[in-house]
Amino acid sequence: MSKANLVTPRTLAGFMELLPRDQLIFERIRAALEETYALYGFYPLDTPVLEHAEILFAKAGGETEKQVYRFMKGDTDLAMRFDLTVPLAKYVAKNAGELSFPFRRYQIGKVYRGERAQKGRFREFYQSDIDIIGDGELGLANDAEIPAIIDTLLRKLGLDEFVIRINNRKILSGFFTLLGLGDQIENVLRTVDKIDKIGADKVREELTDTFAVPAEAAARITDFIALKGSNAEIIAALREMAGEDELFNLGIDELETVCAGILAFGVPEDHFRIDLSIARGLDYYTGTVYETTLLRHPEIGSVCSGGRYDNLAGFYTERRLPGVGMSIGLTRLFYILNEMDELGRAMDAPADVLVIPMTDDMTPAIAVAAQLRKEGIRTQIYMEKKKFKVKIGYADKLHMPFALFLGEDEIRDGKVTVKNMVSGEQTTDTVSAMVPMIREAIAAKKAEPIIVM
Repeated sequence: MSKANLVTPRTLAGFMELLPRDQLIFERIRAALEETYALYGFYPLDTPVLEHAEILFAKAGGETEKQVYRFMKGDTDLAMRFDLTVPLAKYVAKNAGELSFPFRRYQIGKVYRGERAQKGRFREFYQSDIDIIGDGELGLANDAEIPAIIDTLLRKLGLDEFVIRINNRKILSGFFTLLGLGDQIENVLRTVDKIDKIGADKVREELTDTFAVPAEAAARITDFIALKGSNAEIIAALREMAGEDELFNLGIDELETVCAGILAFGVPEDHFRIDLSIARGLDYYTGTVYETTLLRHPEIGSVCSGGRYDNLAGFYTERRLPGVGMSIGLTRLFYILNEMDELGRAMDAPADVLVIPMTDDMTPAIAVAAQLRKEGIRTQIYMEKKKFKVKIGYADKLHMPFALFLGEDEIRDGKVTVKNMVSGEQTTDTVSAMVPMIREAIAAKKAEPIIVM
């Protein structure tokens, strides 16, 4: 093909492609998530990327609905999933007769939102979700377990300086009703949810200018959500306001119960706090809501969010299927930490050992590689006929921990020579004798944190 006819290779804005080393780290994070979810007894699940538009729009709401990729294929109105929660609600409603409740699932998959592409914001991105669905009822202990899972997961990734901010939308809805804004609750909730992005002044301005909220009521709202103190102090302050609205009172009771449960699950109190500004923008949340912030990087925003939704599946079935869950914007979190060079690179090689044949006969190298793989050691053979410098350079460039040389002397003596690519130390012995040393070094690398701050 002539140069004039070549198509320039390029990727759409808002879609991320990773180089091999970064992809390995991404997969390691993904594996850590899956291991943690399995530890807490969650099933893996996958749902279609494409759905009937009416399924996704049954309860999308807010700005998200405007960002959905939607198109016609023949006579079928299709849309690409914008999160993993709405498809889950459809799945559970459709398969309720075959499932055992409470149904606990995790899903790590791509979602699509047609928002403006910018640094750290993507149109195609991975979300990592866990949800617990009940049949008829779902105890508040489940609301408390979700932060415990978040705490376990972030610690497993190597993070410790974070806070899970928790609230209950019943408190907010009840408070807005007390202010005479009962018919504006969803608009006010979505506006309050923007406070971290636009600040209290802009929130008040939007409430008054866009939704005709009286200035006094707007000021009371921003004052209320700014209430500070320990968890016990905030609960006490809320108790003093209780009495006039049943929903408000119920929200306080639920929040206090959930906070006590989080402590019972062993989450340190400095890892979670009540924050009355947490509202969550999606309309389907009905009770407990969470957002998680990295203390050293508050500019990232929430890295893990979610909450309780009692009515989501009601758009697909008359059966009451309440749920609670959380979601991690995995692509965005990975991108930002990678930009900050805060991802551990201990396990970013495609193999633990590169076998380098020093003779033309590949048979001994193939046999050695097979033996190492039986021992669970990731092994690659360099099969190209290149100079030794190129071969060892390949191992170094791909950050292989070990290079194994197999020359005429080694083949004759039934041994191999192994080079530690970090220390430069070389050892000659049988493959069986080398395995414990290789395993020990690999285990040490695996123990290093995935995220380094």
